[in-house]
Amino acid sequence: MLFLRTPLSTMFAALILTGCAVGPDYEAPEAKAGDHFMGQADVQARQAPPGADLNVWWEGFHDPVLAALVTRALDRNLDIAQAVARISQSRAALRQADAALLPSGNIAGRAARARQSLETPQGRLLNATPDFNRNGNYYELDLSAGWEIDLFGGLRRQREAAIASYQAAQAAADATRLAVAAQTADVYVTLRGLQTRLAIAQDQVQTRGRLLSTVQLQFDKGLAAELQVRQSEGALAEVRATVPVLQDGLQAAVNALGVLLAQTPGTSRGLLATAAPVPQAPAIGATGTPADMIRRRPDLIAAERQLAASNARIGAAIAEYYPTFSLGALLGTATTASGHLFNDSANQVQGVLGLRWRLFDFGRIEADIADARGRNAEALAAYRLAVLRASEDVENAFSALVKREEQARYLDEGVAALTRARVTSFTAYQSGVVSLIEVLDADSALLRTRDASVLARTEVARAAIASYRALGGGWAS
Repeated sequence: MLFLRTPLSTMFAALILTGCAVGPDYEAPEAKAGDHFMGQADVQARQAPPGADLNVWWEGFHDPVLAALVTRALDRNLDIAQAVARISQSRAALRQADAALLPSGNIAGRAARARQSLETPQGRLLNATPDFNRNGNYYELDLSAGWEIDLFGGLRRQREAAIASYQAAQAAADATRLAVAAQTADVYVTLRGLQTRLAIAQDQVQTRGRLLSTVQLQFDKGLAAELQVRQSEGALAEVRATVPVLQDGLQAAVNALGVLLAQTPGTSRGLLATAAPVPQAPAIGATGTPADMIRRRPDLIAAERQLAASNARIGAAIAEYYPTFSLGALLGTATTASGHLFNDSANQVQGVLGLRWRLFDFGRIEADIADARGRNAEALAAYRLAVLRASEDVENAFSALVKREEQARYLDEGVAALTRARVTSFTAYQSGVVSLIEVLDADSALLRTRDASVLARTEVARAAIASYRALGGGWAS
């Protein structure tokens, strides 16, 4: 018997020490990436104020209110709180996977008092025994231990999956922080743009109100037709109608900002009551290479870690093909008299070598393996798609940044020209050289161009924010 036991224990020890684990070992996929982004040269050639470190890119806008709001959002945002809670869940799952590899132990005890029935066959038989006492006590105290021997690595593969899932949860939380910082900055920039556009519209209301007063005075003196009065009234009503729309958009932006800060919508209205210009987009110098972006973006890190977890689960599923061995031991004492506990005659010892093998369940195991392989293929495709979309995000943001700045320059030139045209047309109207229509046309063109100029500057700032987010900056701060 000793001869048989020794090779068996040697085999167990050899398998455990060699760390045999069935299933494919994980290899990180190669992501195709060029040496540079297509729009990188144009972005680096921009004439813009110097930016900040990529990890705190919002400070590069040199707007204290923007920086304070982003910092507050990173501290309070509820999406981040949910992501952090998911990290805690993944950490707990990892602890469970670690514990599964270790022996387990239990202490169990009981004390019972029973009264035997005399109406059962057993009771009748015992009652015929001399000095039978139908009342009895039972005391037992046991220390038991068990250990599932991970010969084929199923538990270790599950632990690999748990580690990768935990790392994915950490990266996903970083991705949420990056998204919250970018969303907060984007809403703030949009809000400042709406404030500027509202100021332009209100200024235009005053301008057209003065024009209406001039035409009305001329009409009262018989120097202007009623048609001109009605045209001026209509033009004033047209620009007035834009004010409520802008105010509604402004209120929606304030509400959105409140949600990002985990506050009741509208709470930040006082902080943003004083209008301020749209912050100027800073220079983006340290763009790095596409490979740097892949290593830095937390959403790509999360996707890669999810792929690693799915690969480990294939091994865990394959391990079900093989038998599972376990060791068990029990050391305790049991007696019917409390005073005899721990006596040599009451002691009990037990050792168990367990075996579980799903011999007649291979069809279900094969289905589980196929499912695990399918999920791994899905995760691989998701990762590759995420890398492509990340590169697309960078290229789109770079293009928008450069082209919107070009648009803003042209619109600024247009504003300057149309401002002079509007002054000239009104002077000519007062001299009777042109009609009121020419004045209103010049006025409308100036309003549209000024509004478009502010929109363009807003989009420039938003494109800069999108560039920082696409590059993966801000989550390691």
